[in-house]
Amino acid sequence: MPYIKATQTAAKPMAYSETDTKLNASAGLASVGVAALLVALKLWALWQTGALSVAASLADSAVDLLISAGGLAAILYAAKPADDDHAFGHSSAEDLAALGQSLVILASATLIGYSAIHRLMAPEPHPLSAQGAGIVVMGISALLTGGLIWWQSRVARATGNKVVAADRLHYLGDLLPTLGAIGALWVSRAFGWGQIDSMVALIAAALMIAGALRIGSGAWNALMDRAAPNEVIDGIAKIAREHPGVRGFHDLKTRTAGAQIFVNLHIELDGDQTLEQAHDIGAALKRKILIAYPQTDVIIHKDVWRG
Repeated sequence: MPYIKATQTAAKPMAYSETDTKLNASAGLASVGVAALLVALKLWALWQTGALSVAASLADSAVDLLISAGGLAAILYAAKPADDDHAFGHSSAEDLAALGQSLVILASATLIGYSAIHRLMAPEPHPLSAQGAGIVVMGISALLTGGLIWWQSRVARATGNKVVAADRLHYLGDLLPTLGAIGALWVSRAFGWGQIDSMVALIAAALMIAGALRIGSGAWNALMDRAAPNEVIDGIAKIAREHPGVRGFHDLKTRTAGAQIFVNLHIELDGDQTLEQAHDIGAALKRKILIAYPQTDVIIHKDVWRG
């Protein structure tokens, strides 16, 4: 079908407002600050206790620090508007950061898992010390993590930033190793069961590996221009199908980059209407798609309907 020369494009839907950008940056800075403080606290707790479960939690927090720093950089860089060298924006920075972070998580989890298995196979359990101090430090860590999750939840709801939302989910998962370390230290102190420490560390390592594979897979798929989720594609198709004035559509194509979804859509319109009428139909359709899916960048091509 021949094209009407005009196309309908979205006006940078991912460009956050100044307020939203500040909120997203505040969540990223809070994440970096809390992670750095947790690393320092857990380093001291590990030195005092020698507990492998604390080491697992420490490694998790060290990875968190890297992830949070990368996430903050990605938030700031991805928020930059499109320019001559990056016509589709900078949102792929989020995927590059996530892929690198997943590799770091895998390496850390593998080391913790190996150490846990080595201790479990040892003839004598590894002795722990200063469990009370370790419990206090890990309790403070849990409170700090909970406060960070609360703030990230508020920011994610206010701005819809998926990097902040993903970081929030990551820290929710971090609560388990922290609480597990508290439990291991308490059991060791109360009953002398030192092996529980290695068991908790092994569980934490398994969870870290599962999370790394999930994050890495999502980042890899986005870098390889994988299409948007099926429910998003079906939703856009439904909007186009039911939009007044649209006689049909074809070549609906999508790809993802970071938190952004790029949409390319051909719609079929009556050939006897004016260019202004065709433009208005396309503009109204674009607005509907952006309202339903705010994280999209939409290009609509208009074809002549040959019914």
